[in-house]
Amino acid sequence: MDKILITGASGFIGSFLVEEAHVRRYDVWAGIRTTSSRKYLQAEWLNVLPLDLTDATVLRGQLERFKEKHGKWDVVVHAAGATKCLHPADFMTNNYDCTKNLVDVLVSLDMMPRQFIYLSSLSVMGPVRDEQQPANEVLVPRGIHDSKSFVERYTVRQSVYSDITLSDTATPNTAYGESKIQAENYLRSVEGLPLVVMRPTGVYGPREKDYYLMAKSIRKHIDFSVGFKPQEITFVYVKDLVGAIFAAIDKRVQGKTYFVSDGYVYSSRAFSDLLQENMDVKRVLHVKAPLWVLRVVSWVSEFFSGLSGKPSTLNGDKYKIMSQRNWRCDISGLIDELGYIPQWNLQRGVEETVNWYKKEKWL
Repeated sequence: MDKILITGASGFIGSFLVEEAHVRRYDVWAGIRTTSSRKYLQAEWLNVLPLDLTDATVLRGQLERFKEKHGKWDVVVHAAGATKCLHPADFMTNNYDCTKNLVDVLVSLDMMPRQFIYLSSLSVMGPVRDEQQPANEVLVPRGIHDSKSFVERYTVRQSVYSDITLSDTATPNTAYGESKIQAENYLRSVEGLPLVVMRPTGVYGPREKDYYLMAKSIRKHIDFSVGFKPQEITFVYVKDLVGAIFAAIDKRVQGKTYFVSDGYVYSSRAFSDLLQENMDVKRVLHVKAPLWVLRVVSWVSEFFSGLSGKPSTLNGDKYKIMSQRNWRCDISGLIDELGYIPQWNLQRGVEETVNWYKKEKWL
């Protein structure tokens, strides 16, 4: 039985990776901080391994002890990281330093797996293709759960932007995106590392808390958006992202980078409209504000975050992400090389997510 290490296993994406790895009959090791919640890591079959990625010396001791008893992992999926931090410098600590420490120790202990999957982000690209162009028709992917009404109501058919591609130069404009591209670049510099980089767009689904805030707002009959320039958005349901990662593992690809989405381009209101529909909220006030309002709100939020000592969901980094207009990305590599077929369009994914919110009493 192949052994797999999943770092960040207590998190939103990591917990789904753990469950899918078990379904695929891996010997699953969940790498977590000692302070991490184990709410979704209760299964008897699961091996939980505390790892301190912030301290290379401590980490070396932890991995040495593992190697003595169990050898090395066949696959490592590095999903640990931070999407929001109290200070911008904390992104480099959590996303770059911790990644470097993990790989350096694996190399030094001769524990190189046959594959190292790094979970990055579309945010590494920044607003690389945010310039409008004459509208062009969007090719509609053929999904197994798509309907004509879904396509017509929620997706963009005449786009004013072009796809972000792997040939574009990454120009991150956030501390988060910069920390992720720096980690990518370091991993590519490690000789012999069997690397695969996944760059998902906005990931949503059960257990995720940022998009949940939108659901709470819709329940209160308010939908807040910003910017008057057209915005084209992409999403990927968490189970499709997990499927893409395991498709790469199954194919044993190396030296590859992939963008991950569900293949559609959505209008700026698609997510909130689907939330409203699935939550059966009759009336919603749609408020669209200029970007400067979001900037002010972000500054205020960051100020109080500093006073409380807790990172805020809305901050300077989030402002830049929300103000970006084009989130289209080319996933042809996933489709052509890995046989990736998204199973959840936004309509199906939001329905399943809202049902989970209700079941878990989040709503």
